[in-house]
Order: sequence, then C-alpha cells, then structure tokens
Amino acid sequence: MTFPLNPGATIGILGGGQLGRMLSVAASRLGYRSHIYEPGAAPAGDVAHAVTNAPYEDEAAIRAFAASVDVVTYEFENVPAAALDLIESIVPIRPNRRALAVSQDRLDEKDFLTGLGLTVAPYAPVDSAADLSAAMQGQGRAILKTRRLGYDGKGQVRIAAGDDPAAAWAQVGAPSVLEGFVDFTAEISVIVARGQDGAVAAYDPGLNLHRDGILRTTTVPCGLPARLIPDAVLIASRIVTALDYVGVMGVELFVTPRELVVNEIAPRVHNSGHWTQAGCAVDQFEQHIRAVAGLPLGDGRRYADVTMENLIGDDMDRVPALLGQPDTQLHLYGKAEVKPGRKMGHVNRIMR
Repeated sequence: MTFPLNPGATIGILGGGQLGRMLSVAASRLGYRSHIYEPGAAPAGDVAHAVTNAPYEDEAAIRAFAASVDVVTYEFENVPAAALDLIESIVPIRPNRRALAVSQDRLDEKDFLTGLGLTVAPYAPVDSAADLSAAMQGQGRAILKTRRLGYDGKGQVRIAAGDDPAAAWAQVGAPSVLEGFVDFTAEISVIVARGQDGAVAAYDPGLNLHRDGILRTTTVPCGLPARLIPDAVLIASRIVTALDYVGVMGVELFVTPRELVVNEIAPRVHNSGHWTQAGCAVDQFEQHIRAVAGLPLGDGRRYADVTMENLIGDDMDRVPALLGQPDTQLHLYGKAEVKPGRKMGHVNRIMR
C-alpha cells in the first residue's frame, strides 16, 4: 500500500464515540471517507460514510470492515487482540500494535516509561490481597488501579496505611498496579503527533483540572514556568519516537517541585486536546488524520488562549445559555441519553 492516501480513500475507525465522531468530521474536511466499527451505540455514525455495528468477536464482520477501508485507526485502546490480528492481516493499523499493547496494560506502560529513563509514580504489581499488603509496606497513601480497562476514575480505589488490604482488593479483584501518591502542584498534558516520516509536532501543554476522576477543564496557556514547557514536549516526543508511533497521542504529566512525572499515555486523540479546535489552525483530529493518511503534519501553533470544559450529565441543561455566550464554541456528541458522569459534549471558550 502506498502513502499518502488519495482523496476519496476510506479510513476505518474502531470505536464510534465522540472521538470517532470528530475524527470522521476531520477526515471529511481532507476529502476522505470514514467507516466506523462499533459494537454498541455509535454517535460517530451520524457523520460517517459507513457504519458496521457488530461485536469485535464477529470475524466475518471484522474481515468485511477491513477489506472495505484503506487504513485503520482507533478512538480507544481496548480493542481485543484477536480482532486486531485479523484486521492487520488485511490492512495497516495506525498507530501500531506496540503502542496499543503498551497502553492497554498499566504495568507494561510503566515498565516501558521507566525503561526510557522517565519518571513515573512509585508502583508495584498486585495480584492478590497478600501482594497488596506487601506493596503497602512503607507507603502512606496510594491508589490501586486495575491493569486493564480502567478509565475516568473507574477500576481504582484509594488506600492508605492502616486500611484493610483485603477490603481494597475486594473492590478491584483483578490484576492491578499499586501507585504511590505523587505530591504534585499541577497536572498538564501534551498532545503530540508523529508522522510516517518521523516528523514530530507538539501542541502547547494544557493545564488539567479533574473532579471525581473525570477531566472537567483544560486551559492553555497552562500558566507554568516557561522552563517546563520544552521539558514536557521533549518527554512526549521521546515516547512517540521510541514507539515508532504514527498519529496523535495524549501524554499526561504531574508537575512537582523537582521534576515532571509521567502519569499515563493515551495512543489516540485525547479529551485534553479538544481546545485545539478553537486555538489552532490544525486541530488534534485533523493532525491525527494527516498522520495516519501519510500527509505532512500541520502547524500546531496556538493563536488563542482557550479553556475547554467538558459537559457532563446534567450540564446539558446549560446548553441554551452557552449558545448565547460570546467567544464560545459548542460541540455536542449526539448521545441520545443523558447519564450522570457521561460526557455529552464540550465547550471551548476563547479567552480575551
């Protein structure tokens, strides 16, 4: 297969949520079609050329999907390996399988990052209550996180010295990682892209604020000392280069008085990069499509100060008021049902 993809080619996207929806819109602007593969509800299907609604275990559906597209990308990490094996036998997957394998398992991810000489929170594998008890020795506060499938605060429990390890383990009950608390002053994220030619482009780091384990806002500029900015970008660049990565990645970092600590990586477009839609000529979604299609990366320089706010659950009641606010860009995800803790959309506010 020859890159770059010609206009009219079809990009397959695994996952039909809001990220797949915005990737589909970006693909259409560059003259590409998108084909969504999603086992459940697919808001991305509203704006895609085609949708396959079938389980990842349906080999015939997976095979037909792969044969109908020119390249495959994904909007989330937890695609079963068997489905990926079948797809990859037919059509390229971008980003590559190594990036997926590393990010799907928190222990593998931390081992990979420390292998690059990067700093992460103190960690230990936990496979039983006895492992947890041993790992807690000498720890003050910590977080027990499942190795796989956790997101937005799910699959984790906080634990402190003196707490009952058996009770904490019972809440998780799956292979996990115990992470020591990091005494950080801020959390930032870098949205970084790498093209098929090895070129790397990073957006300005954004300052993230979470509530109940869910990202609420990202603000740029991040307001941190200027000396930290190139260090954060360099860390993100080292990660994508080591993975021979193609596409956009989100890299979350804790800022401490002494250093930057890598919290986690996400091998896809990222919630904390939505601000780029209002702050840059080429946003993270177009940048990702450019990369997987073999096009040159775009100019990611920021031309405006922006705060992105997620609209979660009943925040949808605020939509009429938001529509009347100046310098406010509204993005709704087309989800049919409002649920507590569910991301329904986001707003980008240009700060003047």
